[in-house]
Amino acid sequence: MAHGDITHFEIPVNDMNLAKTFYAGLFGWDIAGPPGFEDYPMWRAPNQISGGGLTQRDENFICPRSYVEVDSIDETLAKVRESGGAVVVEKSPISETSWSAVFSDPDGNHIGLYEGHTDGG
Repeated sequence: MAHGDITHFEIPVNDMNLAKTFYAGLFGWDIAGPPGFEDYPMWRAPNQISGGGLTQRDENFICPRSYVEVDSIDETLAKVRESGGAVVVEKSPISETSWSAVFSDPDGNHIGLYEGHTDGG
């Protein structure tokens, strides 16, 4: 059902320009919005392995959020519900071949899910 790899880490911010300058200077992150997502600055760590994005802070997004890659968001959300968690954001498309969702665990922690297919399947 799940890959289990943490694939993405989002940081909610109040001032996007300040945050980009801060994290680029602090950690050496390359921060830019990818084609088609220019309003969503993504960062890549110098090791080119880990990365994530900066997003505008709001009442539903106040703490950093990790995203875990899974084979099926639908199956994972069903298991979340069965296990005492709750769905915060239902499965939604990122692109034609990738989706995300957010759930909360029984303690109220929000965890993101990512499902993607490079073969169109």
